[in-house]
Amino acid sequence: MARKIKTAPLPSSTTNKSGEEPPLRTDPSDSFPIVGIGASAGGLEALELFFRQVPAESGMAFVVISHLDPTRKGIMPELLQRVTSMSVIQAADNLKVAPDHVYVIPPNTDLSFMNGGLHLCTPEMAHGLRLPIDFFLRSLAADRQELAIGVILSGMGSDGTLGLRAIKENAGLTLAQDPANAKFDGMPRSVIDAGVVDIVAPADELPERIIGYLRHASLATAGEPDTEARARSSLDKILLLLRVQTGHDFFLYKKSTLYRRIERRMSIHQIERISAYAHFMRENPAEVDLLFKELLIGVTNFFRDPAAWDILKNKALPELLAVTPPGRILRAWVVGCSTGEEAYSLAIVFKEALANCQLEGRLSLQIYATDLDHAAIEKARQGSYPANIAADVSPERLNRFFTANDHGYCVGKEIREMVTFATQNVIMDPPFTRLDIVTCRNLLIYFGAQLQKRLLPVFHYSLNVGGILMLGSAETIGSFTDLFAPIDNAVRLYQRTANLARAAEVQFPTKLYPGNALMAGDEPKTSPPITNLQVVADQLLLRSHAPAAVFFTAAGDIVYINGRTGKYLEPVPGRVNWNIFAMARIGLHPELVNAVHRAQLQGGAVRIRNLKLEGSGAPLHIDLIVEAIAQPEALAGMFVAVFHDL
Repeated sequence: MARKIKTAPLPSSTTNKSGEEPPLRTDPSDSFPIVGIGASAGGLEALELFFRQVPAESGMAFVVISHLDPTRKGIMPELLQRVTSMSVIQAADNLKVAPDHVYVIPPNTDLSFMNGGLHLCTPEMAHGLRLPIDFFLRSLAADRQELAIGVILSGMGSDGTLGLRAIKENAGLTLAQDPANAKFDGMPRSVIDAGVVDIVAPADELPERIIGYLRHASLATAGEPDTEARARSSLDKILLLLRVQTGHDFFLYKKSTLYRRIERRMSIHQIERISAYAHFMRENPAEVDLLFKELLIGVTNFFRDPAAWDILKNKALPELLAVTPPGRILRAWVVGCSTGEEAYSLAIVFKEALANCQLEGRLSLQIYATDLDHAAIEKARQGSYPANIAADVSPERLNRFFTANDHGYCVGKEIREMVTFATQNVIMDPPFTRLDIVTCRNLLIYFGAQLQKRLLPVFHYSLNVGGILMLGSAETIGSFTDLFAPIDNAVRLYQRTANLARAAEVQFPTKLYPGNALMAGDEPKTSPPITNLQVVADQLLLRSHAPAAVFFTAAGDIVYINGRTGKYLEPVPGRVNWNIFAMARIGLHPELVNAVHRAQLQGGAVRIRNLKLEGSGAPLHIDLIVEAIAQPEALAGMFVAVFHDL
């Protein structure tokens, strides 16, 4: 569970036993909130409006990061001291941060936060390329986690966007000045458009919103809590609401993660009990979608954990390439790709490894990148990122693999064409198969032990023998040491073994969950036995479609084939497996998964036009139709995939 912030109750609604309103004070230990404030052009006016509304004894510390002229002496501390009774000082190296103080970044420096203190360093980049706000906020998020608060005020550009993302990922609070009230709206709009802001308000209203958030956290802790049974019942109701409205199941996510994300939403709305929040969600369907997005916050950036990418490029990939026949197309699956940074990182590293091994033009890689979040997938497909990715991408890579534009950088065509993005729920949807690389980084940490134990054998089944598994820095293969051998344990790189003993028992994720969400008390519906499947299937095909076609269950198990389907499907090497998702040829699998998911949610038929299939001679272009079958009753609950050659 998240650390609790100890503050006094809200003066407007609560008093102590003597009738006096207690001051807003935090725990005197190091566990007090730190507010990082980013401002640039027009920021002085916004800062003055902000600090005029901060109480003298707020119990918070404030660190102001602004874009300053590196050649001029900083006078910001003197200017801000005029509008606040708190001590305003210029930050110094190794300076211990204390509550009720304001610290201002000096000119021509970068500032970070670690172990309760401020640390100065000389900027490595030229002034025009520096991103001091991101630099500080990311360090604050890593150190203070849910006690980190990020505020973005008036300014041009996108500095602060990655910083607020890091704070939100670590369960801190993020705020932005209302662009309509900002002298320059570039920075506020950037963080709002990135979807990383909890609260948007005029600069002079932001302090009150922060204080309300913190005081609610205190009241939620000090007040009469829900009983454990009632809290668990309320959580189940919340998860059922999510499943019914979004079609996605969070029941096997880690309870600590779920509670922490729910607590954030409760604090923003100043709701004290989870039972009251469950009621609030029932009355406000929009809140269900907001919590859904909260649970999908992606922890990602380009080349996250650089050491892992270096070993992948210099050791794991060269070993894989050395045993790969020339002309082969390798296949990779990036699970939980979020907004695409990891998928593009993999494509870039693969290109660099090819060049190092002098294999350019002889081998290629097709990457399937999937995520539950449809909005994130749409951003990933665009391949457009703010200028502040320069903090994670070297100048050499920016020059070679990206194109600069007015808004930042766009991934180059060579890299974009290597990646196919698709919406997929790794818990419920079928996996990709015959893969050479699987990356699943910083996703398993959100899943409970039961789900982790189910998914790791799925990854083993999906990979070819000798294939690479790449996990996040806080994730391991656990007890599955017979399925994966370490390439480098320290950076969580593994190789798929030839052991089939446990892989043969793997179940596809769709077999773990019902195709349609059930509310509490509902009984699962079973289809009547199919006494004459061929007659019923032929009647439906003649009425609605032209072959070739395949009838299959929600789990992908094929129950009937009409016509010749060898151009679209092929048996998987190894044990017999008549599963349409496992048999789908290159180019068909991601769109087939996507079409089944859409047909299941919306009902009826989904048509995907002009798909390019590979692996059966010359490339083949087809139209794919997938229909969720409701009638006749003998086929209800099944799907049919129909293939039309172009």
